[in-house]
Order: sequence, then structure tokens, then C-alpha cells
Amino acid sequence: MTVPENDRRPLGDFHLGAAVHSSDGKHIGSLHRLVVDREGWDPHQVIVKESVRFNGHYLALYAGLMTDELIVPVSAIAQMSHDRVDLSLTSKEVRQLPPYLSYSLAPLTPKEAALDDVSVVLGAARVAPEIETADKAERDIELRPNENVMLGHDGHKLGHIRDVLFDEGELVGVVVHPVGFLEQDVVVQVRFLERSDDGALFVHMTPDDLRNLPPFHPAAQ
Repeated sequence: MTVPENDRRPLGDFHLGAAVHSSDGKHIGSLHRLVVDREGWDPHQVIVKESVRFNGHYLALYAGLMTDELIVPVSAIAQMSHDRVDLSLTSKEVRQLPPYLSYSLAPLTPKEAALDDVSVVLGAARVAPEIETADKAERDIELRPNENVMLGHDGHKLGHIRDVLFDEGELVGVVVHPVGFLEQDVVVQVRFLERSDDGALFVHMTPDDLRNLPPFHPAAQ
């Protein structure tokens, strides 16, 4: 199953948390993250968090690490509304999509290796730390619910991401739930976004910019 990367269907009224369905009508899960280019803010992928029914978790509740986030290329989106996304893929094809996150054991220091040898002799299991790796390009970053939004790089927090706003496939802004003197969700336009990373989204704003941030009214979309 292949999805052409250059087939760029527009992302319409994109909404984090929207229900996702396969082309054969099965509910897959919900839109959980958006992967964008950190320079141009162009969307590359959406990350779908599978429901426990679709990914089989409800059949194997104690199976340990089972991935539940899938990479879906933008080209696999057939239709999109505010509350629903329909893919051009069948449920069988969706189950063949690669997982977004993978896990590996962190390498041991010499001291940890020695302690591990002792643990084996004593019959005690060592709980190894895990490294989580996201399957995305180095130039890409995630936009996800509750991610911190920082004012500049001096540790001042504006709030956290509530949602993202799109217009014909282009990111126009993010909806931020603020902390501090602002009392309602506000829209931060893409022109105020700085180069960011997966730890936080950074914005550059003057005090006047902050005072004039437009409030977010979903019904007005």
C-alpha cells in the first residue's frame, strides 16, 4: 500500500481531536498531533491516536508496549470537516501504516552494566530506561494539545496549545489557552511563531501584541 507524497489534498477545517474514519466506514481513532516543517510551518503528516477497539488493546490489556499512534500522510486525507476526517485508506490499509513512536532501551553506562550483571546473578530483573523516538524528519516539529507556548526564550509562558487553525491547507495560527492576565482562549497568528522544537512552541510578541490578541470563538469559524 503506497500513498503518493506529492498528492497534497488541502487540510480544511482542521481540528485536533476530530474523529477519524477509514474509507470503509470504520472509526479508527482521533487526530492527536500535527507534524509541520519548523521553518515554513507546512503540514507534512497527521498523527492519529487509534481507539482501543481498532488497535486491539481491549483484547490484550496486559500486552505491554503496544503502539497506538499512526503516521498518516496528508495525501491520505479524502475529506475533512471540523469534527470528522475521512481517509482514502481502508481499515486494512490503515493497520499497515507505520507507528509514529518507537521505543528502545537506553545504553548502559559501565557502572549500570556492572550492576546489571549482579542483578542477573541474583535473579533480579533490571528495569531499563527507554528511549522514545518519533518517526519524523529532523526539520519537522509536532503541534499537539497542551504543548507549552512560550514568550521568547526567557522562560515566560503564554499558555498551552488548545487547537490549530487552517485555511486551505495553510497553518494560519494556533489557539492558545493562556495563563496569567489573559482569561480566555486566544488566537496566535503564524506570523508571531518562532522556530520551535518538540519541547515547546515559541512566539515573539510585544506587550501591545499581547493586549490585542483576538479571542477564539469557535462558532464564528
